[in-house]
Amino acid sequence: MRDVIATKDAPQAIGPYSQAIRGNGFVFVSGQVAIDPSTQQVVGGDVGVQTDRVLKNLSAILKTAGSGLEKVVRSTVFLKNMGDFAAMNEVYGRYFNTAPPARSTVEVARLPKDVLVEIDVVALV
Repeated sequence: MRDVIATKDAPQAIGPYSQAIRGNGFVFVSGQVAIDPSTQQVVGGDVGVQTDRVLKNLSAILKTAGSGLEKVVRSTVFLKNMGDFAAMNEVYGRYFNTAPPARSTVEVARLPKDVLVEIDVVALV
């Protein structure tokens, strides 16, 4: 079984993809960027502010799927500038402070809407 997950508490997809797909006991959440779901606009601020918004968006999608950040088993962080790693990591650590998931972090040339960070996750239901 494969269920499409959608919530108005996170940004609407900006392309032909789902916010998340739930199947076989997992939730696969598409990469989230720092868009405020109430305005559909990128939040201003540094990578710390943007990371906070991204994690709030991920949390809202996971909640709709019957999961939560505490059930995340894998994440990938895409940074526009690896020099922002420490600032991103500080905020990320507030959300994943106990038994954090496996993670990769990579620097990329450009992200959607020219944001500073994008994160996707896989979680247990």
